[in-house]
Amino acid sequence: MTMANTTPTAARTSLASVTLEVADPDAAHRFHTALGVDARIGLRASEAPSTGFRGFTLALTVSGPATVDAFLGAATDAGAAVLKPAEKSLWGYGGVVRAPDGTIWKVATSARKDTGPATRQIDELVLLLGVEDVKASKRFYVGRGLAVGRSFGGKYAEFASEESAPVKLALYKRSGLAKDLGVPAEGTGSHRIVLGGTGGTGGPFTDPDGFTWEAAAPLPSAPSSNPARP
Repeated sequence: MTMANTTPTAARTSLASVTLEVADPDAAHRFHTALGVDARIGLRASEAPSTGFRGFTLALTVSGPATVDAFLGAATDAGAAVLKPAEKSLWGYGGVVRAPDGTIWKVATSARKDTGPATRQIDELVLLLGVEDVKASKRFYVGRGLAVGRSFGGKYAEFASEESAPVKLALYKRSGLAKDLGVPAEGTGSHRIVLGGTGGTGGPFTDPDGFTWEAAAPLPSAPSSNPARP
């Protein structure tokens, strides 16, 4: 499989915010605080119907296996359910949990051995969108002004982002993502996630797989119970 690297000197457009729509923003905020992502993910109230796999996951990349275990332990202590226990794989070491609000989180490292004690440091937070056609979705986003950082044919694509961006955006074949997470690929209803972009996205839009984009807004310091979109 050939990897194409097309990172430009500066991305015209990038993902600037991620907002999860949850039934209980206060409870979700407590979970995010326990996981250490409360400053990176926005929340707002929603009762939109959603069943099965919601088509995405949020993934934390960390330094080593002990740190993976520490984050997964914090997540389960805060009420998350284990979908895949942490274990070694071809790519490193990681595990998957489902948060009380239904969001699936993966915590992983490419390191197979620890070089130090566990930390609370998150090296990277990635939003993986499960899409039906990676190549078509990639073309759609390039047309909206995003720049491809890395691409593995029709399997995976990752977009360039500013170093200070709270979340990196990537595309993964939906069936492959569900398999990696240990859940059935079927799902209906709302994704319960809204993306905020800066640059050339051209205002609110919905991508080919139903993921909604709005103008980026500053992440809230505390959850709001107002379900209205800003």
